[in-house]
Amino acid sequence: MIKETPNLLLVKQLADGDVSFEKKLVGVIKKELPVEIETYTNYYNSKEFVESANIVHKIKHKISILGMAQSHQFVEDYENELREENNSKHQGFLSVLEVMINFLKQY
Repeated sequence: MIKETPNLLLVKQLADGDVSFEKKLVGVIKKELPVEIETYTNYYNSKEFVESANIVHKIKHKISILGMAQSHQFVEDYENELREENNSKHQGFLSVLEVMINFLKQY
């Protein structure tokens, strides 16, 4: 399992001191992530792995924004494997999502 702590370094860099922009960007992630997780779960439970991979692709960008490089690579591999109907990294993906959700609760 990947032990990685999310951060807002990229968000702060993109915001260039604009706290309002930082809050908006984090707000968008907080709003979209639960919806994407629910959509992913529905597709995954229906064994629609290609559709699941499409949602994983969207979530992958949020992982990158939160500075989680190792998790990003893991999830990129998972996305590709899902497209081949291989779901062996599912539990690891859920762990990454949990880390993200817990981090975002702070904001």
